[in-house]
Amino acid sequence: MTESIVVEDVSKTFTLRYHRTFKQMTVALVKGRDISDDFKALDDVSFTVQQGESIGLMGLNGSGKSTLLKLINGIMRPDSGSVLTRGRIAGLIATGAGFHPQLTGRENVFLNAAILGMSEQETRRKFDDIVEFADIGRHLDAPVGNYSSGMFARLGFSVAIHVDSDIFLADEVLAVGDRPFKKKCMEKMNEIRDSGRTLFYVSHAAGSVRKMCDRVIVLEKGRVGFDGDVDEGIRYLKYDDNNPENEPDENDAEDTDEDLGADI
Repeated sequence: MTESIVVEDVSKTFTLRYHRTFKQMTVALVKGRDISDDFKALDDVSFTVQQGESIGLMGLNGSGKSTLLKLINGIMRPDSGSVLTRGRIAGLIATGAGFHPQLTGRENVFLNAAILGMSEQETRRKFDDIVEFADIGRHLDAPVGNYSSGMFARLGFSVAIHVDSDIFLADEVLAVGDRPFKKKCMEKMNEIRDSGRTLFYVSHAAGSVRKMCDRVIVLEKGRVGFDGDVDEGIRYLKYDDNNPENEPDENDAEDTDEDLGADI
């Protein structure tokens, strides 16, 4: 099989600053207090994903999931190690990312599509399908700065889902929005999975991971704690401990991803 994503010995560290102004930093230094600290978001992470695999990326908030997806997407670079990907990457790793608040929804469709690698001709060809899926009606010609979080999610996901890609990243894409829209998104995600594209799917919902994924990677404090079978990964996280929020009803498609989300 063809390798789609190769992450090798990847680490990423951020600096947390406790004081913002020069005066605050000076006072802190005089009193012997720390003015900053290092936080290792990812620590020597390695794994390989084959083309067409559906990966459920799980872990508690703060475990490094969103940082990892940003490295895969090329938004960030690792401090050490390497991240190699094959083909075009699309997806939604933050609600409304790439939108300009003063531009209309219509204008932002073209802007966001360009950021995701679509040509203007390709965007025009798919524009009606994008608008129909987003279903935001007359708000399409209003500035997106006036949109609700749900409308952001609708438009952002709609653009991302219509990009022809080899790898699709889904992080917090359904954290907001009504149930009918979530159901429609899940159906689209199933289409992506069945099309042979590589799917990286961040979720806290055990039920949806079982349905969508054939492998689970669990991050713990920036390290890979588990990589393997879906059911074993869910048990590893203790997401099956009689908590109804973590196990949606198998027969209720509208509740499939009630708890989808990720850490910052």
